[in-house]
Amino acid sequence: MFERIHKLISGTQRIQSDTNVPPPWTSMHLGTFRASFAEPNLTEEERRLVESFSDLYYRKIDNFRGLHTIVLSWMGYEMFKCPLDLWVYQELIIRERPDLIIEVGTYKGGSALYLATVFDLAGFGEIVTIDIDPTHDSIRPRHPRITYLTGSSIADDVIDDVANAAKGKSNILVILDGDHRCEHVLQELRIYQRFIQPGGFLVVEDTNINGHPTYPEFGPGPWEAVDLFLRENDGFYADRSCERFLLTMNPRGFLRRR
Repeated sequence: MFERIHKLISGTQRIQSDTNVPPPWTSMHLGTFRASFAEPNLTEEERRLVESFSDLYYRKIDNFRGLHTIVLSWMGYEMFKCPLDLWVYQELIIRERPDLIIEVGTYKGGSALYLATVFDLAGFGEIVTIDIDPTHDSIRPRHPRITYLTGSSIADDVIDDVANAAKGKSNILVILDGDHRCEHVLQELRIYQRFIQPGGFLVVEDTNINGHPTYPEFGPGPWEAVDLFLRENDGFYADRSCERFLLTMNPRGFLRRR
């Protein structure tokens, strides 16, 4: 019986290939969902509950209790993310239709592949992803929409390469997930803001650390960098409607250009 099923499946695959049947999900099937959302309106008690769970979700991986909550994979490629933040990225891609995503912090390439997969389904988009550490380069996914750059995100040669990739692109999304020290993130914000068009997004990841609400021992990090950046630049604001799922690793990190 199993042999018969295998033959039937194989025959169906050959027919689809021979007749050029289009894949079931393409850009032709994109929906028109365009709802707007407000910042979650929580009571103090509700906010404390959210922050308590966020702290539990994030930092218990350090206590060897087996709660590897932020260790995810996409198609077998590892990344450190919150699944709800990935869902927000999918919504931003479909709604905002960026033709380029600049990602700082490649690691093993899981998040770049996730973004490329969404682009595949949507039928548009490219990704430039940057990492100073080439350790994992040999195991990173190869995909026609992904370009890897090795070097510091604030180095002149890397910025030149990014600028070249951005030529001709009118709608760019930037995601900062590299070195989390405050002074480094602030430098990135000052540099990469140039690529964001009015209404576009510059996302600062892991603003939850240094006690916002988790990992208080980290020291000044992305949250503090966002504070300083917004203080000196009124052209951006934190779009907290992107936090409507309540659990996020990027509170106040979804920065939108006015």
